[in-house]
Amino acid sequence: MRQDVAHETVFTNDDEKALINWLILSQIPRFGVSRWLKFYSKFNINLAELLSSSVETLDEFGFNQQQISAITSPNRQLIDKSLQWFYDKDQRFLIHFAHSKYPYLLKQISSAPPVLFGYGRCDLLSNYQLSMVGSRNPTHQGKENAKRFAHLLSESGWIVTSGLAMGIDGLSHQGALIGERSTIAVLGTAIDKMYPRRHIKLAEQILENDGVIISEFAPGSLSRPENFPRRNRIISGLSWGVLVVEAAIKSGSLITAKYALEQNREVLAIPGNIQNPLAAGCNLLIQQGAKLVTCIEDILEEFPQVNDFSANSNEDKLQKKSFQSLASDKLLDSVDFEVTPLDIVAQRSGIEVTEVMSKLLEFELRGLVTTVPGGYIKLGEK
Repeated sequence: MRQDVAHETVFTNDDEKALINWLILSQIPRFGVSRWLKFYSKFNINLAELLSSSVETLDEFGFNQQQISAITSPNRQLIDKSLQWFYDKDQRFLIHFAHSKYPYLLKQISSAPPVLFGYGRCDLLSNYQLSMVGSRNPTHQGKENAKRFAHLLSESGWIVTSGLAMGIDGLSHQGALIGERSTIAVLGTAIDKMYPRRHIKLAEQILENDGVIISEFAPGSLSRPENFPRRNRIISGLSWGVLVVEAAIKSGSLITAKYALEQNREVLAIPGNIQNPLAAGCNLLIQQGAKLVTCIEDILEEFPQVNDFSANSNEDKLQKKSFQSLASDKLLDSVDFEVTPLDIVAQRSGIEVTEVMSKLLEFELRGLVTTVPGGYIKLGEK
């Protein structure tokens, strides 16, 4: 019996057998969790019994030849590699659909993954989450909106969930890390293959700040283009809602929004310039009934249960009070919503330039201003 008390999940022999059964289930083509539950309801045969059935019995149950082969001759090498990955180091978890730590919201979707591989705090998967998605090549405004809203959501008690991709995904994770909550990244690749490579440092920062990185794809799995839109159902499935920051009409972000609607999740979108192709997807979603978002309050009012949860934390109250005091600061009042040169900010506020630069850096980290060629722009007031 293998045991490792440093892991989140400590297996008994029976637990490991159950996990192996679910790993085999994940290999059966066109037979996921949803079909298994229907099969169980119809025939009242548990998973272990199904997987030990004869070829003749499986044929009688209606399985095709490819499915029968996956059941009777599963890829043991892939299973052993999955278990070895889990036992190899600390801060890893491997949970199946019937496990007590499998996230409740994700269980409710029709295509829930049979197993989840992950790094970090497994329990975080059951916390209040809001997904943020968008373009891989966002505009300057899209970048600022991603970081700012992720930061404010994190300060308000939310876990920000996204896909670790370039653009809006990565910026959302970065913005969340500025706040007081952790963030969750869902990979479209094998759990042992961080992608894109440029975000390896970001992945390390996520784990250093008590975040989570998960994938449904076993270590050593081949990377396939179709796996990226497939992972979007997990991003939305984990969350109470999906905020689309900036996206074109034909984009993975709208696939995530589609999944969210199918999963009975809220869809929210930040509007944009009608001349901007990267705003067209968001504007279309709003036309179709998505919640129009221009400030953090637009999001919070949709989820009073999260507000109530956050209100019970004195720490959150203190943070909000501190944030509000920043927003009414004389220095912040000296920055316009158009480009404001540094010397003008210093002149208006009556503060030395060196101190102005220091304070504006703090405001920028909090998502209140942004640096642009020629000076600073105010992003909004909380």
